[in-house]
Amino acid sequence: MKQKIEILAPAKNLVQGIAAINAGADAVYIGAPQFGARTNATNSLDDIASMVQYAHLFKAQVFVVVNTILYDNELETCRKLIWQLYETGVDAIIIQDMGILEMKLPPIVLHASTQANNRDPQHVKFLKDAGIKRVVLARELNLDQIREIRHASDAELEFFVSGALCVSFSGNCYMSVANGERSANRGSCAQNCRLPYELVDGNGKVLKQSSHLLSIKDLDLSDMLPELIEAGITSFKIEGRLKDIVYVKNNVSYLRQRLDDFLAKNPDEYTKASSGRTYYQFEPQLDKSFNRGYTDYFVNKRKEKIGSWETPKSKGQYIGKVVESKANGYIIENYELLNNGDGLCFINANGDADGAQINIIVNDVIVLNMPKNITPGTVIYRNSDAEFIKMVEQEKSAIRKIGVTFTFSETTNGFLLRATDEDGHFSETELLTEKIPAKNVESAIPNIKAPLAKTGNTVFIADDIQVDISSPWFLPTSVLNEMRRKVLEDLTETRISGYKRTEISVTKTDHPYPVKELDFTYNVSNQLARNFYHRHGVKEIEKAFELQWDPGKSRVMVTKYCVKYELGKCARFQRATMGEKVKEPLTLRQEICGISSNLIAGPVKWKYGKKMQTLNLLMKTNKWR
Repeated sequence: MKQKIEILAPAKNLVQGIAAINAGADAVYIGAPQFGARTNATNSLDDIASMVQYAHLFKAQVFVVVNTILYDNELETCRKLIWQLYETGVDAIIIQDMGILEMKLPPIVLHASTQANNRDPQHVKFLKDAGIKRVVLARELNLDQIREIRHASDAELEFFVSGALCVSFSGNCYMSVANGERSANRGSCAQNCRLPYELVDGNGKVLKQSSHLLSIKDLDLSDMLPELIEAGITSFKIEGRLKDIVYVKNNVSYLRQRLDDFLAKNPDEYTKASSGRTYYQFEPQLDKSFNRGYTDYFVNKRKEKIGSWETPKSKGQYIGKVVESKANGYIIENYELLNNGDGLCFINANGDADGAQINIIVNDVIVLNMPKNITPGTVIYRNSDAEFIKMVEQEKSAIRKIGVTFTFSETTNGFLLRATDEDGHFSETELLTEKIPAKNVESAIPNIKAPLAKTGNTVFIADDIQVDISSPWFLPTSVLNEMRRKVLEDLTETRISGYKRTEISVTKTDHPYPVKELDFTYNVSNQLARNFYHRHGVKEIEKAFELQWDPGKSRVMVTKYCVKYELGKCARFQRATMGEKVKEPLTLRQEICGISSNLIAGPVKWKYGKKMQTLNLLMKTNKWR
């Protein structure tokens, strides 16, 4: 049996979800009214139900995000919500909190969010044995680690392949809650990692001033699709439930084309996970999406710098260097790529990210909408392509169609039209009428085919039209149009009503959890989750960070990111070129918020203070036994 390979797209709302399906997504993930890790991307149950109906028409799936940690007083509300989502027809819910596995649930498929410590074979196998069908793997994994997980478990494996990256391990960042009581695990991340910091060494010397030292580039693994499939990934996830519709359509379309190329070369082993094909009115280009520059992160192990220290905002598409400064504007390499209204990004003489909009292009001179001092040699990026945005925003810039074959034949008392789609679904409509010989014998069959080919605004496209009649009969165009309309309307209903989702009933298990003592990074925040872990052999459980926070926490991030590596001062990987070692500990200072913090290799430890006077606050350990 062929392995289905899926493109999974973000859906901020119903409109963007439909756009993602039209652009070629095999599945979308969308926020529920509550309990999603993006509080600004919630959706009503009615909109989710509409999303389900539209997606299922193309045999695409809808996954709903219910991936915050839950407090005890929210458990019953969450349980009722999951039942409501099941009744709307969603295909799966994505969860972080293991307390959900203790609830009386409908037979709905469960996916483990990347926030659920999905970084090693033992944890992934445990989750699969506990009833989780799919695991969203941690973004920090490399290909060898993914292969090890694949060999240890037959869980479906999902992996991020494009979009923004968290500098911290997903689920293990507490900067936001510690600095302002906005919990990332509760959907309210303040994105402290995108702020500017000073970097100070152990001697008090400032190594970097006002740099976005924890901001990293965006992910692009589009060149790695074959290797990831070989390693065991079957779902390729696009980050971005807060991004705009142009981002969604462009990224989905780009990955659809890349994946279809692979599938076409491997037809005996793999197939797409949904039906239909998309027709584009634009050329998808990933560098025209919001991006801070791209990286493959750690999928090929640590081999390049991944920081985006200059700016946390979008750089966009590389255009070229400034060649010459004119009295009214600038001459820029590859200026012919630019349009009036485009937004440009560059690094100014102070080392800060800067930008302006193109007012007009006169011959080869770029005239900006405001005065800017840009020196020759400055690299110019386009972070807003006005013409591209205008094109992609159009509803019909990406249209998805399902192939259908029409068979028109005659019966004893009239004619029969049968429509069979690419998945084998069919519908028929019969016309009872007197048979009238056509006056023009040669045009009889073409006159039957022409109206049937006009599938118009339906989701179908006529791949083939077969006419099987004994004589050249005449049929009015209006009659053929009505037959076509009726048969395609019925076929639409057949596809939707005939959709069969997978249903799995979760039963309680007691196989041993890989770890016997859980610290706060396991995010245990309610009694049901404690019951779950205790039944699986865990002895000690520390409360979630959010339940014990007061001025007293020290470690607020776990990360694979290394500031020393970004500086070129990593003794392990850059010994030959690093020169003099930096004096540790390194400290990140954020003057605006009055924060001082210590950063060491591996896990990141932070100290919080006021007015730059550091107060070391140690972690309290509150454990349930």
